[in-house]
Amino acid sequence: MPRDLSESDFQRFWRRLQQLGLNAYESRSYLVLIGHPRFKALELAARAQVPRQKIYEVLDALVEKGFAQVVQEKTKLFSAVDPDLAIPSYIERRSQQLAHELSAQSRVGDSLVTDLKAAHSEGQGGRGTLDYLRIVSDSGQTAAQYRRLLRDVQEEYLEFSRPPYAVDPFDEQLVKRARQRGVRCRLLVEAGTLDEPHRVRLAEYAAAGVEVRETELLPLKLALFDGVQGLVALLDPVLTKPSWTSIIFDHRGFGEAMKGLFEAHWRAAAAETAPIPGD
Repeated sequence: MPRDLSESDFQRFWRRLQQLGLNAYESRSYLVLIGHPRFKALELAARAQVPRQKIYEVLDALVEKGFAQVVQEKTKLFSAVDPDLAIPSYIERRSQQLAHELSAQSRVGDSLVTDLKAAHSEGQGGRGTLDYLRIVSDSGQTAAQYRRLLRDVQEEYLEFSRPPYAVDPFDEQLVKRARQRGVRCRLLVEAGTLDEPHRVRLAEYAAAGVEVRETELLPLKLALFDGVQGLVALLDPVLTKPSWTSIIFDHRGFGEAMKGLFEAHWRAAAAETAPIPGD
């Protein structure tokens, strides 16, 4: 155990280091190294209660992760890297590694979507009676569908925007790119729910040519693309914890009905409230 650390403190730091990404042996070894100037490998194994046959593997991992360093004297000794340096640099490396892994997975995923979509269509034997409507409760799937529709929109994008807001820089760029392609973009926002970051985002939208208006209350969350495709998000009235379920549609008649609802609220907002600058 490191100097001046009680058993309870040692156990607490040991668990937190594992939450950070070190394994149990690495965490124990680092905590022991912190409390002493330097150790031989087998001395550390005894102090940190690491099996002798494992200690070199553990120390190699700590050096690779930036938590330990080798001090070469007559025999190889190991010392702890200052936590001020070790932990931030480890987190930064992990962040870069995860970003690289996610990028690679995204490329594989895009390829799989194309290949498996064809196989899925063949396996289903054609369109079903309700293929134009899908109910999705997973927020990640809803976000992925929203982004796909936003990438593909050609003429018009309409949105009822109400809490909870999903502020995603990637989504913001897709809206601006749609406007740059000549797509007419109109957002109707619940006025009383906006905080300063969202107002800044809406001002940037307006500067990019997106039409934005405020209203007191909206009946639902809606995103409509070219009057045909879109999604409607409804708040579950039964669950104690608020939960949104999305209906994703590809239906001209339903799209026309949703556009009529949007236009009615858009006109009412023009009469009742002043548009956000840029409208």
